[in-house]
Amino acid sequence: MLSPLNPLKLDHESCYAILCSHDARFDGRIFIGVKTTGIYCRPVCRVKTPRAENCTFFASAAAAEAQGFRPCLKCRPELAPGEAPVDAPARTARRAALIIEEDEQAANNIAALAQRLQISERQFRRIFADAYGVSPVRYLQTRKLLLAKNLLTDTILPITDIAFTAGFKSVRRFNELFRKHYRLAPRDFRRGSGTAQSADPQESITVLLGYRPPYRWQTLLDFLAGRVIDGVESVQNERYRRTVRIAGEKDVTHTGWIQVSHLPKKHALAVTVASSLLPVLAKVLARVRHLFDLNANPAVIDRSLEVMNQHKPGCYVSGTRVPGCFDAFEMTVRAILGQQVTVKAAQTLAHRVAQTFGAPITTPFDDLRCLFPSAQTIARLSHPIEDHLGALGITGARARCIGTLAQGIQNGDLQLNLTADPLLQMEKLLALPGFGTWTVNYVALRALGWPDAFPHTDYGIRKALEPLAAKQILELSEAWKPWRSYASINLWNSLNQEKA
Repeated sequence: MLSPLNPLKLDHESCYAILCSHDARFDGRIFIGVKTTGIYCRPVCRVKTPRAENCTFFASAAAAEAQGFRPCLKCRPELAPGEAPVDAPARTARRAALIIEEDEQAANNIAALAQRLQISERQFRRIFADAYGVSPVRYLQTRKLLLAKNLLTDTILPITDIAFTAGFKSVRRFNELFRKHYRLAPRDFRRGSGTAQSADPQESITVLLGYRPPYRWQTLLDFLAGRVIDGVESVQNERYRRTVRIAGEKDVTHTGWIQVSHLPKKHALAVTVASSLLPVLAKVLARVRHLFDLNANPAVIDRSLEVMNQHKPGCYVSGTRVPGCFDAFEMTVRAILGQQVTVKAAQTLAHRVAQTFGAPITTPFDDLRCLFPSAQTIARLSHPIEDHLGALGITGARARCIGTLAQGIQNGDLQLNLTADPLLQMEKLLALPGFGTWTVNYVALRALGWPDAFPHTDYGIRKALEPLAAKQILELSEAWKPWRSYASINLWNSLNQEKA
């Protein structure tokens, strides 16, 4: 049987068995091209199962499209969850894909991209082709086309706006590629897809992002609700909302808001995005995927962490996600403020920072009033920084720590995002004053997307595993590699279950 750990061993018999079972664990890990129709599908597709001899299997949607297959209108391959690999080659390929999605020009300069990843150009080409089955340029092109298909299906945006939102430089080029790959003009495709009329494009659009079940939405939402920064974020009526600031092309800053809700029957999240963020929609959706850990594969994580229940029954629950973050600087400041104080106290201090140094913003929601200050804003404060942050009740040590963090991000010494090498960034953080083991691991867990972060000195983890000493906890956690970030979240959640 094909292992969920390795999406590249596309054994025909095993892949066909997955298709027949509609196994959601493999959603986004394999795609099925049907020779008789020229269509490719996700393994969860519920249309009539094709005969085995008519099926071809691919490791990515881009690889299927490179062979001339068109995306299925029923299962919609653009909604398939992505990957969160941890082995070195796969993670390198994933970092490259993220860099390409953040900076389209990177796909056209393979030598520079390989240098950034600290590997040879030849090695990079091999690793990327092994992971995705296509070149970086073809991968990016498919990502753009699938985003456009998503917008054509789920929104009433004008086709011209869709072309530019998806990243195409001209409507002519968009029409040309869409017709070539999907054998329909965008206008004809929209007419046949039954476009949803659920949002006013003048105000916002709503798109769907898929995940692999099970998915503990309420547990994740509760975690975020307990840590929201008043004015910047809110959790109301089982929906998460926040204000957004993202840099686009030529460092133009775009601001707005998002709202995220759960559609359990569709195994998806509905993401409503302010129209002001359309020029950076791909980046917004990538950050939402990270924040809500939509690329996780519970089946793989289960095999490593179910052993936790032998030590503490009920401690590990399948479908638990690691809460990521939308803004790494904001989350890291929040982590610094949370050192050795209660969650509530840290919330209060973060609110004061946002209210004092953040920019006001107008949204349709009364509880979203400001943007959290950027690293550049904090870095530009006159020295000593204690004079500015101290007035908010922040200790001198933590004020200096925040100032050093802001300076590091501004000058490029620190890169707290998913495209960075997490181990290298953890080393850099640990060398800064005020960053201990707990803070660095917490930042790695939430901001860097590192699945094996383990803040073993954390009070909650020690409480959940008492009477074990810190050294014993580390020894015990060896069996949980490489998913100790998920182990940490489960341990924290187990304490909340006990209180309930």
